[in-house]
Amino acid sequence: MATYSTAQVAEILDIGTDTLHRWMKQKGVATPELQLIGGVKVRLWSDVQLNAARKYKAEHYWGKGGRKKKRKRAKQS
Repeated sequence: MATYSTAQVAEILDIGTDTLHRWMKQKGVATPELQLIGGVKVRLWSDVQLNAARKYKAEHYWGKGGRKKKRKRAKQS
């Protein structure tokens, strides 16, 4: 079973690590347990968790650096 770091998951999903951390904080994406490896705490993502994050992105992400476009109001005569 492959494991990925948070930075690798963000790169695979083509999003920033700050976006991925925000999704974890908002409970949109399940946060993997912290593990101590070589004296460093890291989160290791499984393929299942990666696919869940991929699904969340498809449902909630509009794109890099943008906001949803405002609808133009219909002109009232």
